[in-house]
Amino acid sequence: MSTPARPPAAKPLRADARRNRERLLDVAARAFSHDGPDVTLDAIAKEAGVGIGTLYRHFPTREALIEAAYRNELAKLCDAAAELVAEMPPDEAMRTWMDRFIDYLATKRGMADALRAVIASGSNPYAQSRDRLLGAIGTLLDAGAATGVLRRDVPPEDVLTGVNGICLAAGEAAQREQAGRLLDLLMDGLRRGAPGAPA
Repeated sequence: MSTPARPPAAKPLRADARRNRERLLDVAARAFSHDGPDVTLDAIAKEAGVGIGTLYRHFPTREALIEAAYRNELAKLCDAAAELVAEMPPDEAMRTWMDRFIDYLATKRGMADALRAVIASGSNPYAQSRDRLLGAIGTLLDAGAATGVLRRDVPPEDVLTGVNGICLAAGEAAQREQAGRLLDLLMDGLRRGAPGAPA
């Protein structure tokens, strides 16, 4: 029995094309978050410093750009977990990541109308979100447990639910200070009883 042929691997982008793509994604996330789904693609291309043809080469439809912008924000948040653990003590890394999660949720909330258009087109931009978030939280919890500063008995699902709940309870940016206090309380719970946590 023959094995099916693999599709050819995508060619890696040149450095300048990669920079253009990243700029487009950053500008698109900001634009869709602040101005909603009706922002023009011309405006996004102009702010990113590229021509509209460059935008369409990377993202053939508005929906493709919206979905890629959302997934890029998710990837930046999730990839930050390992980077933060490498840069600071694990409990500080967890708390810093939680602040970034609030920023991510604010962007996601701002992009809600644009993301609904993507879903209406038949795509599911959230397909991998939960698994990626749980993986990032697991990285942070594992690092904290290994050094004894965070409890070993807390599943990533509980932390995700807690942070989501805090963000919902705190609401808009005006309650950011309250969200910070609530995240500090959550961190106290994650440290409580850990062998290396301060008394």
